[in-house]
Amino acid sequence: MHATDIQSCLSHYWGYPDLRPAQKPVIEEVMQGKSAFVIMPTGGGKSMCYQLPAVLRSGLTLVISPLIALMKDQVDDLRLKGIDAAYLNSSQDPDEYNRIFSSIGKGKLKLLYIAPERLMSMQGGLLEQLQSVQIDMVAVDEAHCISAWGHDFRPAYTRLKDLSTHFPGVPVLALTATADHATKLDIIKQLGLEGASLFENSFDRPEIHYAAKPRVDEVAQLLEFVAQHPAESGIVYCLSRKRTQEMADHLQKAGYRATCYHAGLSSEERMKRQDQFIRDEVNIMTATIAFGMGIDKNNVRYVVHMNLPKNIEGYYQETGRAGRDGLDSKALLLHGGGDFHTLSSHCEVEGNLDQSNVMLGKLRRMQDFADARLCRRKILLQYFGEELVEDCGNCDNCQTTYEELDGTEDAQKLLSTVARLDWSFGLGHYVDILRGSQAQKINASQRALSTYGIGADKSKKHWMSIGKELIQQGLLTQTVGKFPVVELNARSWEVLHGKQQVMLTKFEEPKTSKKAGKPQSTTAFEAGSEQQAQFQKLRKVRYELAKSSNVPSYLILSDRSLKELCIDHPKTLSDLASVHGFGKVKIAQFGQQFLDALNEEVAD
Repeated sequence: MHATDIQSCLSHYWGYPDLRPAQKPVIEEVMQGKSAFVIMPTGGGKSMCYQLPAVLRSGLTLVISPLIALMKDQVDDLRLKGIDAAYLNSSQDPDEYNRIFSSIGKGKLKLLYIAPERLMSMQGGLLEQLQSVQIDMVAVDEAHCISAWGHDFRPAYTRLKDLSTHFPGVPVLALTATADHATKLDIIKQLGLEGASLFENSFDRPEIHYAAKPRVDEVAQLLEFVAQHPAESGIVYCLSRKRTQEMADHLQKAGYRATCYHAGLSSEERMKRQDQFIRDEVNIMTATIAFGMGIDKNNVRYVVHMNLPKNIEGYYQETGRAGRDGLDSKALLLHGGGDFHTLSSHCEVEGNLDQSNVMLGKLRRMQDFADARLCRRKILLQYFGEELVEDCGNCDNCQTTYEELDGTEDAQKLLSTVARLDWSFGLGHYVDILRGSQAQKINASQRALSTYGIGADKSKKHWMSIGKELIQQGLLTQTVGKFPVVELNARSWEVLHGKQQVMLTKFEEPKTSKKAGKPQSTTAFEAGSEQQAQFQKLRKVRYELAKSSNVPSYLILSDRSLKELCIDHPKTLSDLASVHGFGKVKIAQFGQQFLDALNEEVAD
């Protein structure tokens, strides 16, 4: 297959001038009929790695995907582009099932999406039917679900290890956005990909601005943040079902189109609310982590976490739902002191101490990320084994000038307290001793220590901040487990012996603004500009086209495409071919409507 064929297909169906650099080698490998394992960040274009080869090849590509919503989304998108695709699920009637297999038998269908539970079920003989079909490739999306060490483990995925038995000689393409070292090895082993090429791409999402703040007045903090993005789509993750409803209520009272989503709702109500969000009928979804895995909405501008996530993989994937169109987006994390203890009980795996400790270790790394004063992007990338040499300049820590002070004396006070106890305790216990706490847990021998009460001039939050910064700097070690303890290390003793100076960030008590969280002007373009007015008008046109086509707005055109229309002002249908996302089918279907809207706006 020549590069010109790939380029022609890409332009005709997708309206893109080029593949992304990370996609090219994967597609070349797939076109040679080889298996591969692809680790590519959310929004990096994983689906293109199997969709484009599927169009170019004569047989069927089987796509294993975890959620019906995700399958439906991708199938709708492909059909809008003029590509024959379908999905199978248990809710379909026999006529629809037969129509799909008739299309497969005629060689018309290019991609068939199916959940692992449906594919590997012994009922209905689906596997037997598919074994009689020319299958060019099996793509396993969200492949981390196959690993018990992953953050989204699904038992049905483990049965996919029998794929080579059912489809001998058929190449397998495994794809995921998040996999630490243990998960990566497990995926390779279970899917038999030991000899396959591994494509690991940068986990960096430079368009996302990361920020984390202590949770002080969470409602005020949320409203203040959302007011900066009033007309834009966002997801707000909460730890409990109750909190999703409460946050949605606060947002609604402030004038925002918001609703909530959690597992306690009926499946019909969940689907209804998800569709409302996808179709831009509501802007903000407050949800538990039950929401989002099947969402491919590319114009989500921000993601807020109201609590600490359980691990960095989950946090990375959830924040990665913002900015999938490549435009600037934000991720805000609000965290409190009780989050770790609350979440630690969810990390325990009955009868498996090793896995419990792995999960607790992941939670601890997440807490470290939230507490850090270092470049957040560096911490994220380092977790996935990637080094960032320079600070990113696009996170709260990089954009905050922290005043540093000589904290050697305070560090020695805390480290000296740790050194004087016969066994290890949590950081909070040492801080209580330093501050001269009268709590019953501080026994007589601990009250007799020379360091007891010498830190009473500083608040508990202040001392906890010092302790966390010493841990981040490697001057104090914190263990893994449900009740992590802190211990001295070799560098701790250098500080205690006066051989190393300690510079600490000047502590400030957390504050929150009391500004009213009322909607402000859109940030799509400069407020009041002609481009802003055009963009809003094109959004309305897109909404009406999506409504009449019964698909989400972003499947018609992305925000990026609308912005290019506002900037380039194409005059003819042929001019639209140079606008990102306008393939030949979409130009024919929707091109004139957008041109008319643009010309009308200019005439005004």
